[in-house]
Amino acid sequence: MTTNTTDPMIGRLIDGRYQVKSRIARGGMATVYLATDLRLERRVAIKIMHGHLADDSQFKERFIQEARSAARLAHPNVVNVFDQGQDSDVAYLVMEYLSGITLRDLLTEHKILTPEQTLDILEAVLSGLAAAHKSGIVHRDLKPENVLLADDGRIKISDFGLARAVSANTATGAALLGTIAYLSPELVTRGIADARSDIYAAGIMMYEMLAGEQPFRGEQPMQIAYQHANDSVPTPSTKNPNVPAELDELVLWATAREPNERPRDARVMLEQVVETQSQLRTALPTGATAVIQQRTTVMPAALALSGTGDQTTVIRSAQPAAAAPPLSDATAALTRQANKRHSRAWWWIVLFIVLAGAAGGAGWFLGPGSQVEIPTESVIGQTPDAAAAAIAEAGLTSEVAEEQVFSPTIPLGAVAETDPSAGSVVARDTVVSLKISQGPQPIAVPEFGGLSEDDAKTLAEETGFVPTDSERRFFDAPEGTVITVFGVADDGSRITLATGDQYYDQRPITFLLSAGTLPTVVNLPVDQAVSALAAVDVTGNPVAEREFNTDIPDGNVIRMETATPDGSVAPTDGVNLIVSKGPEPVVIPDVEGDRRDVAISKLQALGLVVTYRDTFDPYPNAEVIGTNPAIGVEVPKGSTVTLSLRLVISD
Repeated sequence: MTTNTTDPMIGRLIDGRYQVKSRIARGGMATVYLATDLRLERRVAIKIMHGHLADDSQFKERFIQEARSAARLAHPNVVNVFDQGQDSDVAYLVMEYLSGITLRDLLTEHKILTPEQTLDILEAVLSGLAAAHKSGIVHRDLKPENVLLADDGRIKISDFGLARAVSANTATGAALLGTIAYLSPELVTRGIADARSDIYAAGIMMYEMLAGEQPFRGEQPMQIAYQHANDSVPTPSTKNPNVPAELDELVLWATAREPNERPRDARVMLEQVVETQSQLRTALPTGATAVIQQRTTVMPAALALSGTGDQTTVIRSAQPAAAAPPLSDATAALTRQANKRHSRAWWWIVLFIVLAGAAGGAGWFLGPGSQVEIPTESVIGQTPDAAAAAIAEAGLTSEVAEEQVFSPTIPLGAVAETDPSAGSVVARDTVVSLKISQGPQPIAVPEFGGLSEDDAKTLAEETGFVPTDSERRFFDAPEGTVITVFGVADDGSRITLATGDQYYDQRPITFLLSAGTLPTVVNLPVDQAVSALAAVDVTGNPVAEREFNTDIPDGNVIRMETATPDGSVAPTDGVNLIVSKGPEPVVIPDVEGDRRDVAISKLQALGLVVTYRDTFDPYPNAEVIGTNPAIGVEVPKGSTVTLSLRLVISD
């Protein structure tokens, strides 16, 4: 558990009921604290949304959605939600507190789990997930960080912040939500999630528990996403030879790239996990710790049992082994099926040899007429030379196509597509055309200025851009209208996009919106200026050192200063208020005996206004014999000084 005594939330009483004790964890949307429910005298976990997100309706709705989703689930493998509310500037969610660690902590410490530990954890996760799927909820962010392992042995799923109804089956919007390492191919490519997307994440977690690492790695998230979309998850036994074949098959079944080839929901996979547990335990002699290595049949695309309907049956691991057929019987049945297939195969081989002989010999079947698969991993995303070598090794020939294609994920100059498509089965010596990536497609930036946020985001998605969370600053424009559009350069720096600029397909853009007109505080008394700014959530900080100002009275605001180079202000910003201390005092200099125009120049240079009797207008050489106010008197800058003059008759 992490504590932070400098955290302003520590010690705060939320909603007059929840006393915050210490910080447990911090995430992208919220921070989780340990708190005491003073009303019921129990410890709880309270999740508090980050302050900078509290004003964002989209994030706030997602936060509330977590409470609603989790509250609909009453299951021993799902973290209970007790309460949700708003206390002043704090949006919070109160949950069951579990003393323990996360699955991520366990993997960090031990790296690889045993098959038995993996199946026990997976059974608990799938039990909770099955309850969610039965209630029509997809978790959409299943990962080791969201699997809690309590000190008393309980295992629970948490964090339904990205949950959505199973029936929704709609795109997530332009920005992918969830952790990239566990996103299913359909979420990466189409932004679509259903119950089978959770199954994919569970399969990736299972691989990680057995193999000690995630199946796909990359320096950039986009590289990992590309592998999820285009590559098949390997078997964990390739990294850990102690993994039984049965668990290899479970991983491959759960992580199939095509959703239809996975278990249709958590209940279906749970039933197979329980059966696999029973098979492994039955196969081991009493007291044995070795794992069996005999390979079983590949998991079917859907393990739907007739008559089960949509009811969720939670089968615990303590169920008697007799509930599953003995492994010896299952092996015998598999052997009989294999023998039948073996016999049929011989007949087909004989038939093919006969046909091949009639066509000119068996060489046709074993040579150009044989079928091979066009490689995917060693071709897509590789340099043309590397791709050509991989294709040649597969028994095919290649050529670089004149046609180049745009790709938001494949680097410039790498192979983006093949014709025929990668993964398809073709005749040996087929010519495979390599289409080279031109990088992301350049798209002209449309006119976003003046649009509302919703209209601008819709236009961005229709154009091919990825809108991110908008920013707001005060401008002299209606609230919520687009002022500026920002993009991301190749080096990751922020750039300003103008209408007609060339930007790239699937690149993120950020809208700067008007937060309305900032109140005018110049020449207001400082307390009134602070109040006016507070009304729009801007903090006015009067600067202690005041300035002289001829035009602004003492105690009024001269100007407002911000920390931003352009002087703009955003809601929740703090600004400095420069306050006037009135006109600067000036001492009237000794101009007695000076000629009229000389005296005027001296006085005006000090910021004073000079007058004299109009009878002396024709006589610039008139001599000053006195001033009002008198010489040596201190007056405010800008004051009027009247000259007394006498006519000097020249010799």
